[in-house]
Amino acid sequence: MEILRYDRGTHQKERKYDMKHWNERGPGLLLCLCIAIPCWMLGRALPVIGGPVFAILAGMAIALLVRDKGRAQAGIAYTSKTILQYAVILLGFGLNLSEVAKVGVQSLPIILSTITTSLVVSFLLHRLLHIPSNISTLVGVGSSVCGSAIAATAPVIGADDEEIAQSISVIFLFNVAAALLFPTLGGLLGLGNEGFGLFAGTAVNDTSSVTAAAAAWDGMHPGANTLDTATIVKLTRTLAIIPITLALALRRTARARRAGGAGEGSFSLRRVFPFFLLFFMLASLITTGASLAGVDAAAFAPFKELSKFFIIMAMAAIGLNTDLIKLVRTGGRPILMGLCCWAAITAVSLGMQFALDLW
Repeated sequence: MEILRYDRGTHQKERKYDMKHWNERGPGLLLCLCIAIPCWMLGRALPVIGGPVFAILAGMAIALLVRDKGRAQAGIAYTSKTILQYAVILLGFGLNLSEVAKVGVQSLPIILSTITTSLVVSFLLHRLLHIPSNISTLVGVGSSVCGSAIAATAPVIGADDEEIAQSISVIFLFNVAAALLFPTLGGLLGLGNEGFGLFAGTAVNDTSSVTAAAAAWDGMHPGANTLDTATIVKLTRTLAIIPITLALALRRTARARRAGGAGEGSFSLRRVFPFFLLFFMLASLITTGASLAGVDAAAFAPFKELSKFFIIMAMAAIGLNTDLIKLVRTGGRPILMGLCCWAAITAVSLGMQFALDLW
């Protein structure tokens, strides 16, 4: 009887705990969900722009009209942080490591060169233009890998929602430019189908923009089928999220410890270690193992779609926490940084292909 009473009491406490968290987070979660659904539909209709960008713009527009979030604030904060991490974990189900390995041997030198270039350029401009460290890091990482890398990096470096929004906006601007301009540029430069696949996969930031650029190329060159190559190269780049975020976590820990005194005792690697990346890798391994066992890749499509939807929800939350007026006022230097990173990555991607006799 005592055990039954204990179990019943424990269950009641858990229900109260769950209801408390729902009451705190529910309004904000529902608000982000209501914004995300139409933005997800718009993103499917206009993939060059994408649902995340529609969501962040919608969130910022609502934030201009409604300054006080009230009861919704806790849920908005939860969505912008925790739901965003869930999105990164689910992203792993889109990575088949065996396919990555096949194409990666050829594309890896170019990928490493473009990633290094973007990170070096963002660091130099951070020093020269005195751009805030967090924004410089997010723009550099986003330019070199993808928008999802911003999602993974932001909690590790302690970036706030306005810094995330500004970085996402910069990356979006040059994603659209690349998707529209690169197919024509590739044709003018005389790239072959495989060459353009490598170019799009290494020089365009976001997966949706990569697929848009590759699809446009395939439309201009019937039978080209560059979409598969570009997508796999892009997914190979996505793996760079892991070493970059781990390096940033170690760097932040080392800086805190060098500060000495209370900083050393109150800050540790465990606090900033991106544990959700372990689940991201686990998801990738599950996908790879299932594929080798003969499971159709379509079985994992719902997880990939849910990941995209969670990112849209998180971008809506980030938009709701962003001051659009301040963003516009302070956006000049980050946009210049994004332009320089984009131009450098484009030049290095093409230069490496030429140097490796792939073009």
